[in-house]
Amino acid sequence: MADPSYKLRTVICLGDIHGYLTKLLNLWSNLQSQIDPDSFNTATIIFLGDYCDRGPDTRKVIDFLISLPKRYPNQKHVFLSGNHEFAFAGFIGVLEGEFEAKETWKEYADNEEIEGWYKGEGHEKMHLQGRIWGGWFDVAQGIDCKGSIFDAAPTFGSYGVSHGSSELMKVVPEDHKKFLADLVWVHEEDDVCIETQEGVKHCKLIAVHAGLEKGKNVREQLEFLKAKDVSVPQVTGLSGRKNVWDIPEELTETVVVSGHHGKLHIEGLRLIIDEGGGLEGNPLAAIVLPSMKIVRDTDNLS
Repeated sequence: MADPSYKLRTVICLGDIHGYLTKLLNLWSNLQSQIDPDSFNTATIIFLGDYCDRGPDTRKVIDFLISLPKRYPNQKHVFLSGNHEFAFAGFIGVLEGEFEAKETWKEYADNEEIEGWYKGEGHEKMHLQGRIWGGWFDVAQGIDCKGSIFDAAPTFGSYGVSHGSSELMKVVPEDHKKFLADLVWVHEEDDVCIETQEGVKHCKLIAVHAGLEKGKNVREQLEFLKAKDVSVPQVTGLSGRKNVWDIPEELTETVVVSGHHGKLHIEGLRLIIDEGGGLEGNPLAAIVLPSMKIVRDTDNLS
C-alpha cells in the first residue's frame, strides 16, 4: 500500500529571464508562496536558459542565480545554456573546448556585413556567435535591435561598458565567467511525475533550451549536447526553431521541456515555457510538476 505521507517530487522549469531581475524576483516569490515549503525547499529547479540580453539587469540576474545553491542548499539547481549565453560566453572567451574560430565563420560569411560582426580586439580567435553577439546589426534591415541581433547592448550596459566594447572581457567577474562556462546544454531527469487526465504519469524528462530535432537519432543528439562541442557555427538544440518544435517520434513517455520560442505551448509531453520572450510587457512564467500549474511573475496573490 502506498505511503500516505509520500509526496511526489516537485520539479520547476523556469522560462527565459532575459535580464529582467524584477520579474525573476516576483516569480521566485510567487513560486515560494504557491508551493508548500517542504516541496519548494527540496525542489529540482531547471532554468531553461537565456538569462542575458534584452532586459536591463543581466549582471544582477546572474548574481541571483549564482546565489541560489547557498541560499537553498536542499534544492537542486540546473542551469541550461541558451543561445544567448553561448554567444555571450563566445564573446568573452569562456566557451569550453577547442575550436578553430575561422572555421565557425565560413558557412555564414555572406552575413558578416548585414549582421555587423564584431571586428574589434580579439575577434580573430572569437567564435562566430560571439562575433554576432558583440557586433552591430544593420538597422536598415528593418529590425529594431539593441546593438546586435541578440539585443546584447543591455548586457554590456549592465556591466558598465558600451555595446561592442572589448572591455567587457575584463569587467565580467570571475564567478560570472565560471557560471557561463559551466552551463549545460541538456539535462535529463528520470522518474518525473506529471498529472494527466488518466492520472499521474511517471516519465523521463529532457530539458534543452530550444529542443531536439525530428528525424535525427536522439541518442546522438544527446551525446553531442552533453559533450558541448563548440566547433560548430551554431547549436541547433540551443537555437533551432520549427525543426525542434515537436518531440522526436522515437521518444515515448518522455517530457521534453524548452524555453526559447517566445511562446507558452503545452501539448502532451512537449512543454515550451517562454511566455516572456524577453519582451518587457510580457510575463515571466514557470511550470510546476507534477501539477502542470503555470506560475507567473504577474500573479496577484494579495
